[in-house]
Amino acid sequence: MEQRISLITLGVADVARATAFYKRMGWKPAESPPEITFFQAGGSIFSLYGREALAVDAGVATETSDKSASVVLAFNARSKEEVDAVLAEARDAGAEITKPAEDTFWGGYSGCFADPDGHLWEIAWNPHFAILENGSIRLPE
Repeated sequence: MEQRISLITLGVADVARATAFYKRMGWKPAESPPEITFFQAGGSIFSLYGREALAVDAGVATETSDKSASVVLAFNARSKEEVDAVLAEARDAGAEITKPAEDTFWGGYSGCFADPDGHLWEIAWNPHFAILENGSIRLPE
């Protein structure tokens, strides 16, 4: 796994409210569906997503659990095969796979793991986000 972070996603109570806050702070959101907001943040992407939806997406929410996701770090891979390889590497290093890799509704491929302290990572291949040679990631223009 390359040493980089592609996205940092905050799980928020109200995406519209959180988006309005960051806009008041001078951040400029990219065009996004209403359930998520993306901001270009240097060579990474910062995003806001509903806390419960983020927990479901990360594979940590269940009917009998009150787990939620406050923050998920993401590593964007250059291929589906790299997603599988990074998840295997994480598992072999001691991570818990919280969601095996699968095709997504948005046209990508992703899975999630929790590190030994429970910090969540999404490993994703997203055909809509360009990964530059230096590992930085760009939102579509």
